[in-house]
Amino acid sequence: MRKISLTFLLFLGLSTFVFAQDQKFTLEEIWGGAFSTEGMDALHSMDNGRQYTVLNFDRATRSSSVDKYDYETLEKIETIVSSADLDGIAYFTSYEFSAGEDKLMLATDMESVYRRSTLGVYFVYDLNDKSLTPVSEHKIQEPTFSPDGTKVAFVFENNIYIKDLQSGTTTPVTADGKENEIINGVTDWVYEEEFSFVRAFDWSQDGEKIAYIRFDEREVPEFSMDVFGQSLYPDQQVFKYPKAGEDNSEVSLHVYELSAKETRDITPADAYYIPRIAWTSHEDVLSVQTVNRHQNDLKLYFYNHASNETALVLNETDDAYVDVTDNLTFLEDNSFIWTSERDGFNHIYYYDKNGKQKTQVTSGPWEVTDYYGYDPETKRIFYQSVENGSVNRDIYSIRLNGKGKKRLSSEAGTHHATFSADFTYYINTFSSATTPYRYTLNTAKTGEVIKEIVNNEQLENDLEAYEMSEKEFSTIEVNGNDLNMWMIKPADFDPAREYPMLMYQYSGPGSQMVANRWHAANDYWYQMLAQKGYVVVCIDGRGTGFKGADFKKVTYKELGKYEVEDQIEAARKLGALSYIDAERIGIWGWSFGGFMSSNAILKGNDVFKMAIAVAPVTSWRFYDTIYTERYMRTPQENASGYDDNSPINYVDNLKGDYLLIHGSADDNVHVQNTMRMVEALVQANKQFDWAIYPDKNHGIYGGKTRLQLYTKMTNFIDENLGDRIHAQQAEKQIID
Repeated sequence: MRKISLTFLLFLGLSTFVFAQDQKFTLEEIWGGAFSTEGMDALHSMDNGRQYTVLNFDRATRSSSVDKYDYETLEKIETIVSSADLDGIAYFTSYEFSAGEDKLMLATDMESVYRRSTLGVYFVYDLNDKSLTPVSEHKIQEPTFSPDGTKVAFVFENNIYIKDLQSGTTTPVTADGKENEIINGVTDWVYEEEFSFVRAFDWSQDGEKIAYIRFDEREVPEFSMDVFGQSLYPDQQVFKYPKAGEDNSEVSLHVYELSAKETRDITPADAYYIPRIAWTSHEDVLSVQTVNRHQNDLKLYFYNHASNETALVLNETDDAYVDVTDNLTFLEDNSFIWTSERDGFNHIYYYDKNGKQKTQVTSGPWEVTDYYGYDPETKRIFYQSVENGSVNRDIYSIRLNGKGKKRLSSEAGTHHATFSADFTYYINTFSSATTPYRYTLNTAKTGEVIKEIVNNEQLENDLEAYEMSEKEFSTIEVNGNDLNMWMIKPADFDPAREYPMLMYQYSGPGSQMVANRWHAANDYWYQMLAQKGYVVVCIDGRGTGFKGADFKKVTYKELGKYEVEDQIEAARKLGALSYIDAERIGIWGWSFGGFMSSNAILKGNDVFKMAIAVAPVTSWRFYDTIYTERYMRTPQENASGYDDNSPINYVDNLKGDYLLIHGSADDNVHVQNTMRMVEALVQANKQFDWAIYPDKNHGIYGGKTRLQLYTKMTNFIDENLGDRIHAQQAEKQIID
């Protein structure tokens, strides 16, 4: 037998559950929410830094309210507004304060458009006179207060409008918006999905100007999806979706001046993508980020409206790609904070207003994973990092000059902070593989816990009745790299026995599945599989995140090559262990993970007996421009990179059992991927199983959908990996 190296990571406080009981997990419990954790509603810190507000819903009266609480005592101070006291609003689902905190934007009757975008009916509630004003009689998008709270800008049918709350008049900013042609002020599908934002307009600090992006998508090819619904005839959804190598929207940048009612085109000459705009601390200066089509050349411009001049302030380039973030922060003098991978790891930098670097604030062979903000009073930056191991997250503060770093969190696991407006307090969310989510109020100066808010002890107590297995963290040496891994074994594990193994992975660029945090629903499913007699494993291979730019970007122009090689080789090594049945190894994944599991059973057909692919990309030629070209360039430039790593081109290799699953209304990874894969398998005369979920999107959920889906997958695993388990169980029953 070949020897393999499994280097175990030590986590302070990481301990095994006490296996005092033997109750079994069921899919009905898992997908019925029996193991959901108690959390905290998203809170808004008031400007005074001493109080915060939360949206609460009263099930008895079916009304919603915005309630104010005190940070120090956590006691409720007052109800700012309740829908029970408002005429015309049964309840509202979100709220937003004006900058002066004297008005609230209340959202009602919301409906989703795509992943992040919504339409809704909005009202402005005035805290002073208790009046309620509708923003529009129509469903609108992204209503946003002006800095002085006297106006609201919003988008309706692809045009921008401004409502004056004092006079009640509504003024159009644009007039050329048209579905599937011109969009003003909100993003097109691919920007929303891949640059992760919807509102594409911003008020200047003086409230006299609105900068906005215009999308001309007339040359972008259309994609259509049948929506089967409940009617006699199905509907069809048609939208612009640029696949790799095809035309994107032509974008332009404009500034509308309210007093003059004039619009100025300020588009930088080299702007292909405009992924971020934001007015700076100076009322006349707009920051604009542009990226070339390859996304390896990012420029930060400052546009001065008073002088009508644009200056290049910062230029980030990379041999592969540059990530776009939301970490740009302006200080009062327009100097700014920025994050970059320029030294090989993601770190924080400080620049003067002209773009000259003043300080590299953080440094070291570890990644900054979240930027929380800057406190001008103490001149400290607050951030999250993986300095204490790439599977952990800790909270730190550091001075703007890069000195005085202070670790604010202590327990090993995953910490996330939500700070008060003045950075006096933060609410810390902590969990680990053995500790469910715990929320505490902490002081930002030292990280000291002031008091506990939520602890989920009841869930811990409930789980004591169940047969639970430890999630064992380790590293495995594969293809010259130490890869992070977790493994779940049956609670009654016997090293003298052989167990079938199921591998789960995602492996998308910069992702992470091996993390020291509390269970998601899938983790309970893995516990259920372990109870059945499976060993479940997850490995983050090359291309995943938080171990440096080189480790992440090695997959550039070859998505699916090194990631698949790592999963296949890891399966071989694990299959050589005495307690793993090398003849019964399966793999599954969703989305990028479905792409991976498909490739794994085709390119590793001597290793994997079974694979499940949910909503997979089967050829990168079918996926969108921004995501795919960031990692692959265009198919015209890199045909072999696309074709050599797409599973649709390797169906002749299929030997094992393969289950293919997709939602028919997936606007992200289109069901076209599965349909073309099915046709290729049919023409190769390969037997396989598949399922289409009508009108379900990329998440495949709703009603009992997830329960039915996971029942199907469990049965498939049992039928194709579990036959020896069944034989052993039957033999044990005969002996008993």
